[in-house]
Amino acid sequence: MALAFAPAAASGFRLAPSSLLLPHPLRTSPSSAILRAASSSSPRSRRCGCGAVVRCAKRTGKRRYPSEKKRLDRRHKDLLRQAAPEEGSEERESGYWRLFKLAVPARDDPGKDFTGISLPLLQAIAKAIKFPVASMLPDEAFTVVRKSFDARKILKEPQFTYTVDVDVKKLLDMEPRAWDFIARLEPKLGVVEYMPKKKLASDLISMLNVSNKGYNNEQGIKDTHNGSIYPQDKKPRVAVIGSGPSGLFASLVLGELGAEVTLLERGQPVEQRGRDIGALAVRRILQSESNFCFGEGGAGTWSDGKLVTRIGRNADGVQAVLKTFVHFGAPRNILVDGKPHLGTDKLVPLLRNIRNHLRESGVTIRFNARVDDLIVEDGQVKGIVVSDSELQPGSGSQKLTFDAVVLAVGHSARDTYNMLQQHDVDMSPKSFAVGLRIEHPQELINSIQYSELAAEVQKGRGRIPVADYKIVKSVGERDSEDELEIAEQSRSCYSFCMCPGGQVVLTSLDPSELCINGMSFSRRASKWANSALVVTVSDHDFKPFESHGPLAGVEFQREFERRAAIMGGGNFVVPAQRVTDFIRNRLSVTTLPSSSYRLGVRPSKLHELFPPYITEALQQSIIMIDREMPGFISNEALLHGVETRTSSPLQISRHGETYESTSLRGLYPVGEGAGYAGGILSAAVDGMYCGFALAKQLSLFHGDVESFLGKAQKQIGFVKY
Repeated sequence: MALAFAPAAASGFRLAPSSLLLPHPLRTSPSSAILRAASSSSPRSRRCGCGAVVRCAKRTGKRRYPSEKKRLDRRHKDLLRQAAPEEGSEERESGYWRLFKLAVPARDDPGKDFTGISLPLLQAIAKAIKFPVASMLPDEAFTVVRKSFDARKILKEPQFTYTVDVDVKKLLDMEPRAWDFIARLEPKLGVVEYMPKKKLASDLISMLNVSNKGYNNEQGIKDTHNGSIYPQDKKPRVAVIGSGPSGLFASLVLGELGAEVTLLERGQPVEQRGRDIGALAVRRILQSESNFCFGEGGAGTWSDGKLVTRIGRNADGVQAVLKTFVHFGAPRNILVDGKPHLGTDKLVPLLRNIRNHLRESGVTIRFNARVDDLIVEDGQVKGIVVSDSELQPGSGSQKLTFDAVVLAVGHSARDTYNMLQQHDVDMSPKSFAVGLRIEHPQELINSIQYSELAAEVQKGRGRIPVADYKIVKSVGERDSEDELEIAEQSRSCYSFCMCPGGQVVLTSLDPSELCINGMSFSRRASKWANSALVVTVSDHDFKPFESHGPLAGVEFQREFERRAAIMGGGNFVVPAQRVTDFIRNRLSVTTLPSSSYRLGVRPSKLHELFPPYITEALQQSIIMIDREMPGFISNEALLHGVETRTSSPLQISRHGETYESTSLRGLYPVGEGAGYAGGILSAAVDGMYCGFALAKQLSLFHGDVESFLGKAQKQIGFVKY
């Protein structure tokens, strides 16, 4: 189980003296003084003329004032009581109760791959509803909604935690003696909640399957052959640039609703892309347009295939995406798993099935098609200029006209950013994160997280999931001479894209630049565990590159990717350093532990790669992590450089409701490359909502998408996932 530590505010964190002998610059770093200063001024403060300090911070989350917490608790209880039928009333004989936080000890549970109803789970359900004999409860009355593994040290023993739905009518039909217990069940937020009907989000294809059905009053979907303003022989023409999650889901929506969609991908389909990546890993042959970043499925295809998101796992839009994945062949356990992931081996056939469906529904898919330019007239996109990506830009180019262009490129499409800048498209630098990728033996992480239960992992085939971790820390900055102002600032350090049982891979697009990422297959059976350890950076860090305007963050990335390439000595060799040496600012040995990176590692002084504020933040966060995960600092732990492409370094401005660019009509920037998503799920959701918004403008969709998919998450600024 991954240990998820809540972000520690700089105001409340003191660095204890480390047992490691650190070099003088780190021991005397102002960061610890910053943190001590912050402890006395956690709310945002300002000084008034009389010398007093006025604290005026708004407290949110866990830092809310007790009185506000009580008020919110009362409000939540009132809402729950209003939603549930009165105690003992006949209305309780139907509907559903959702039971949260049902704990089953790991030793009693059938294991991570079992998502049914076991006797130990029935015992947890019986305890929750205060039913005396668990074995009398019928399995058929219960449905597992969520299952996750929890091995936090604060627990007496590791456990599987369930969320279960209770079908009241089915329960009472099969076990009438349960009525007294249902009648007395009291709603409690996040523990027991009532639903008048089962919450069932449908997959996207089922939602859009309205052929020959005319108008759907509930969802507002109108068949394009019955009453659309576009006759059948003159459908609106839409170009979707990029076949990552956002591009695929935008194409699914628009294609099903009747638009004439052309999906353009600069890379290759997954079959050829896999061969190109194999040639890179074995023979060092880099295909500039078919690699770990470019190609069908986007950058997430050859990654861990994580399906976690920060926009709400239970949101209808997220559930629709997950169920659409299942519709196209993903395993059903992603709907239940608390930390669902697919792995590259499951993503490849999934993408092939989506491609076949798109073509069957009339979408034209062109691989090896690079979009070099936009055709703009009177402030509106009228079309695009496309060329064969195996040729030089502009060679054999073709001009195509479209009514709208959905821009769904990834965060590594730097040439596209340059092209948009030439058209004066409104863009701005966005916060992201940079750092290093740390790798441990997977058995070590299993041991740290699970102790004696580590033997149950069995390289992903055992009862217990392969151990991972998720860490967030906050380290103070020193950008100001005013101690009070320093205390208000903090820089987040966190683990990113943790790949248990995975490997470190090359994501460079240019031999003169070096950047890396992690990937794993569905079983996560590799002997290594790797994760990025990254530090947030924002526009004030990009000042040396401000002459590049909105592309300042891109140049910031390039600077350190070039340094890493030089430090590694070229030929895609990665600079690496033992963690113990990194935190001591030294290079003590010329031999390194084995690494999963296949193109070779070179002992290097990674502590000299980044500016001091990034290096010191990484060093201090590693020390903090080791206090909570003893053994994290190990001679076997190896740092690799560099991880710079955690998310897009810029954001393309767009209207919140229409998804259209604020500066260029007809252009619809979506997904991670546009700065509105941070992972497979959030990118797919963004593309899906954009597809509906554009379809509405084209009069292919006449309803309110929020009525059946919920309100879209507005992604603004820094996106982690």
